Amino acid sequence: MKKEIEEFIQFMREQKKHSENTCVSYNRDLQKLLTFCQEQQLQNVSKITPLFIQSYLFGLEKNNLSTASVARHMSTLKAFFSYQVTKGHIESNPMNHLKKPKVERKLPIVLNEFQVETLLKMPDLNTAKGCRDKAMLELLYATGLRVNELLELKLEDLNMELSYITCTALGRQRVIPFGKYARQALHIYIEQVRGQMAKENDNTLFVSLQGKKMSRQGFWKILKNYAKMSGIEEEITPTTLRHSFALHLVENGADLHAVQEMLGHVDMNSTQVYAELSKRKIREVYNQTHPRV
Repeated sequence: MKKEIEEFIQFMREQKKHSENTCVSYNRDLQKLLTFCQEQQLQNVSKITPLFIQSYLFGLEKNNLSTASVARHMSTLKAFFSYQVTKGHIESNPMNHLKKPKVERKLPIVLNEFQVETLLKMPDLNTAKGCRDKAMLELLYATGLRVNELLELKLEDLNMELSYITCTALGRQRVIPFGKYARQALHIYIEQVRGQMAKENDNTLFVSLQGKKMSRQGFWKILKNYAKMSGIEEEITPTTLRHSFALHLVENGADLHAVQEMLGHVDMNSTQVYAELSKRKIREVYNQTHPRV
């Protein structure tokens, strides 16, 4: 079964254009299944039955794997066996009649608008680093980009005249507008600062102080430092700004389909969480302020 797993991961990476993180997650889940199969002396994927899978999943639960993790495992297995059906290795998907455990959706951590405004004021615009950081933070909040998408941006992806970026991720391209604050910060960074940092012929939009491509960890440290300076007590990550971007759009009346497009969500369910979060915040405000609650 090792060969089938390798072929599936290659298919997901090269044909389906899934991210490397997703492929690593798939492989990790399937290696656990492979270990279980080896322990049960089952070597052929065609011998796997729904009852066998139920036994495997029960073992995961017994080992205190969270409900969300079990549900993720089931999604991985369903995709894997679906691929085996298309390849003719098995006749039917053993996952077809197995129900996922109900997972309570965790609402994302977000910043309010005042916190975001405070955070965005932290970079020191008298330094090259501060100008770069300001441009990165403003663009991240203005567009809701994933951090890897932000760090992969090239100069040609940026249209300063019409104030939008073109982002390509997972084989899909989307165009995202940004406002005057991000435009101003980007203008200062590109015209006054970037030439001091970037190496010649390097078209990466944001680079480190050493002129290299910035890492996710490097940006996370930058954000964490500014969050500390601004007095934000929540443990925030780059994704926190992405969530805040989406929630603030929804709270101000943005259409969910437009937000879905800007975020690059394939499934509307992923975007729906912001509407749910907005309703919850409204209820909290009502409970705290209405005199006859």
